[in-house]
Amino acid sequence: MSKRVLTTESGAPVADNQNSASAGVGGPLLLQDQHLLEKLARFNRERIPERVVHARGSGAYGYFEVTDDVTGYTRANFLGEVGKRTETFIRFSTVADSLGGADAVRDPRGFALKFYTEEGNYDLVGNNTPVFFIKDPIKFPDFIHSQKRDPFTGKQEPDNVWDFWAHAPEATHQITWLMGDRGIPASYRHMNGYGSHTYQWTNAQGEAFFVKYHFKTNQGVRSLSSEQAAELAGKDANSHQTDLLQAIERGVNPSWTLYVQVMPAAEAADYRFNPFDLTKVWPHADYPLQRVGRLVLDRNPDNVFAEVEQAAFSPNNFVPGIGPSPDKMLQGRLFAYADAHRYRLGVNHTLLPVNAPKATEAVNYGRDGAMALRNGSRHDKNYEPNSYEGPAQTDSALSAPLALTGWTGTHAAPSHVKDDDFFQAGELYRLMSDEEKSRLIANIAGGLSQVTRDDVIEKNLAHFHAADTEYGKRVEEAVRALRED
Repeated sequence: MSKRVLTTESGAPVADNQNSASAGVGGPLLLQDQHLLEKLARFNRERIPERVVHARGSGAYGYFEVTDDVTGYTRANFLGEVGKRTETFIRFSTVADSLGGADAVRDPRGFALKFYTEEGNYDLVGNNTPVFFIKDPIKFPDFIHSQKRDPFTGKQEPDNVWDFWAHAPEATHQITWLMGDRGIPASYRHMNGYGSHTYQWTNAQGEAFFVKYHFKTNQGVRSLSSEQAAELAGKDANSHQTDLLQAIERGVNPSWTLYVQVMPAAEAADYRFNPFDLTKVWPHADYPLQRVGRLVLDRNPDNVFAEVEQAAFSPNNFVPGIGPSPDKMLQGRLFAYADAHRYRLGVNHTLLPVNAPKATEAVNYGRDGAMALRNGSRHDKNYEPNSYEGPAQTDSALSAPLALTGWTGTHAAPSHVKDDDFFQAGELYRLMSDEEKSRLIANIAGGLSQVTRDDVIEKNLAHFHAADTEYGKRVEEAVRALRED
């Protein structure tokens, strides 16, 4: 069997891939060596800008299978029939660290899922926690700056982390999650995933419901202690990537069961918590979990760069029957995610195989731009409406309209009966066992005790006191003990 011929980017055969062209033996190299110049220039451009957040990630393909009838809540086609399967791609990630960071760190985990449905791609972006640190997107760049490497020291600084949290009391609930036992998942397979945001479902009759997504791992939740994580990160920075890759290669396909909480739209205005506040949960006693289906991962990507790093998830990729809610953080992300991909990957990133629809075809009037693969022909017009049988609108909204009242302006989120920044954090603390509480206190104190300013420490302690008297007292005592050592 003859070997395939090595070629340049233009397809010309390469005569010598071991020696550069030079002016005589031992002489300087020649500018005319097209293969050398092309190879070096191509190499210089192999890396694209990494994600500002969620830079370090792993991914896998799989399918979602409907197990329960939810057509009373949504007309989404891929959820329309028990037994129906839809191809999916998922990307797990850490949030704060760079592409070169370790997997086993105390950090939320991204849980971004792409459904390749017959009505277009549906992207669901979430985390392994049901809540987040802030509830307004205008604070997001500042929050991330506080968690990233300090411009002067070049490393994450406890002063920055806790100073921001001192001025963001709404973060107390998520801090309690992050510093608790589930703050460091043992693997991507052994953690739950949450849509976190509130979304809207609309059924065939036009009735609207607000929903929250819960993906419960069928492998069981397993987490690492701070000590276990530090040891694992030192031994294998790629621990979670390795685990996911090897499990699927062995045929041990991880799976999750999807449940939703469903709130009739009419109940949102008077619910005791603001249902669109990303720092809050809906207690299951109010809105029980209802099973929808199962997610199974059964195929590893062939190329991590092409399929994991170039995967682009945008929460504004909805399908008929699913839409946004007034969740402020979601509203901000509807713009920010897609804009990040246009910057990192280019305006035609949606044409890349991992991002392109698989069960249908994208048909629109988008043209040109860098790396354009779909430009039309003499038979295609690039405007609409037209008289040449080009694609036209459906006149059918994807989701139900949202009623609006009031004046424009920069408003704080509306306050509901139980809307404070500490109640749910206290509820979470009181659910923990004595051992879980002790580990939570130790994790918080370990970071807070490193802060150099007393006023920042006091502001954070006030938040824990407000959540629960015992919680605050124990954190205060633990911080004091560590600072006195």
